[in-house]
Amino acid sequence: MAARFDVGKLRELAGDKVFARGETYYRDGSVSIIRIDNSRVLSQVAGTEDYRCELAGRGKRIEGACSCPAFEGFGFCKHLVATALTANSASPEAEAEGSATLDRIKRHLREKGVERLVELVIELAEQDAELFRKLDLAATAQFGDAIQLGEQLRKALDSAVRTRGHVDYADAREWAAGIRSVLKTIEPLASGSHGALAMQLAERAIESLRRAQESVDDSDGHCGALVEYARDIHAKAAISARPEPVSLARKLYKREMEDDLGFFAGSAEYYSEALGETGLAEYRRLATEAWEKLPPVGSRARTDVSYQYDQLKGILDFFAQRDGDNDARIALRTKDLASPWSYLQLAELCRELDREDDALKWAEEGLWIFEDDEPDNRLVFFATELLCKKERKDDAVAQLWRVFERSPDGALYDRLRKLAGLDVCAHAIRILEQHLSAKDPRRAWHDTELLIEILLKEKMLDEAWKAVYAHGCSTGTKEKLVRATEKTHTNEALAFYKARVEVLARTGGDPSYKQAAGYVKRLSTLQNASEHAAYVADLRLRFARRRTFVPLLG
Repeated sequence: MAARFDVGKLRELAGDKVFARGETYYRDGSVSIIRIDNSRVLSQVAGTEDYRCELAGRGKRIEGACSCPAFEGFGFCKHLVATALTANSASPEAEAEGSATLDRIKRHLREKGVERLVELVIELAEQDAELFRKLDLAATAQFGDAIQLGEQLRKALDSAVRTRGHVDYADAREWAAGIRSVLKTIEPLASGSHGALAMQLAERAIESLRRAQESVDDSDGHCGALVEYARDIHAKAAISARPEPVSLARKLYKREMEDDLGFFAGSAEYYSEALGETGLAEYRRLATEAWEKLPPVGSRARTDVSYQYDQLKGILDFFAQRDGDNDARIALRTKDLASPWSYLQLAELCRELDREDDALKWAEEGLWIFEDDEPDNRLVFFATELLCKKERKDDAVAQLWRVFERSPDGALYDRLRKLAGLDVCAHAIRILEQHLSAKDPRRAWHDTELLIEILLKEKMLDEAWKAVYAHGCSTGTKEKLVRATEKTHTNEALAFYKARVEVLARTGGDPSYKQAAGYVKRLSTLQNASEHAAYVADLRLRFARRRTFVPLLG
């Protein structure tokens, strides 16, 4: 019988590491199936806490949710993997058994009567803060007034966001989970009669989070995710609350322009239903007015308000795209050509609009304008790709050589090699040797590494060793060369591996010891048995106190 959930798809959704951890949970019997029927699987998984999982679908169509923090932050988690594998191993009768179990529970509860059911729910709510909050909110929403409900939720939100000093990395997840719990309580209000209250609370959450962020080690991005969640609630509430559209447009525009983290980018589109044509027209007017005040900028001419070009360009591009005005979209980008990246964005848009001649024109202009600067390979490769497409391969190769001669780079060499074949190798080596002879300390190390990388790639191993003797190289690059030439340059390999063993053995720690032992094993293939035995005996003697290292020597 085919597995309920495709294992390959599970691994793709979770990633290898998370999948492996889910397998462990499955093998350890950490999953208790609550319900399994034709449409979904419900389970409880024992982890740091007991987590509730829900899976739907079959085969490669898999959807799920878990109450654990990892699912909220990163998506498909180990608990969902464990649940899916447990469901796959369930007997064909499991679905019927699951339905029968729930039917028994339903019959049992029906016989209890309303009062006893109320008592049961209250008992559960007293043990579950999340359930208590939901019931309290539902009761207040039904029997209380908006003032009472708002006050209750404002207090809960302020208490959750309050940092009470610095929130370090270890505590940030729990802090964020408390705020998310309150936002989940606010979310249902967004689509009902309390839409205006939900908007106020979401705005309060956004502003509070932006202030609190300075006091939180937010390495995992909790604050950003919470701000986006609050924004989603705000946008949904705006549809039901129907605030005055011009006022809403001004507030949203101000927030987007003051936002330097991009959380509110694209607000005109995101709130388009709530804004309506009147609000959108005001949003556009504000952006157009600000855009017209900014001067056109060329090479390296951006000012302290540079970020405004990107923000306003994004806003006005939405409206131009909405109008189907491609000329306006291009014109927006021609006003801001302060970097190779600006030219690339313009050229990419032209290509997207099937204007390849314009795309190539702008790309070549950008390369010419910034030819004395550090090259941007994205623009270089874009231009050469279009040149080749237009059967101008010689021009593409010439362009790549111009850039390589100024700033040699492995990716440039690979592209040259692909277009012009092995003949490029000798010329590239000459350029690198000329650079090295100039003794420019800013590029010497990079050019040496690239030279040896090219010689290795082209199997010019003797020349690679000559370059190492002349210029030196990094340990990693030298190891690549050593491994490629063990049989022809045995003395160099012996010296390298022995030096690495010494460094790693003295550094200490299990990872270093294991790596050192790997080199020792490699040395056994390069020296005769008696020489190797004497070498290992010497290591045992000198590092006798490294008790976790010596057993690894065999």
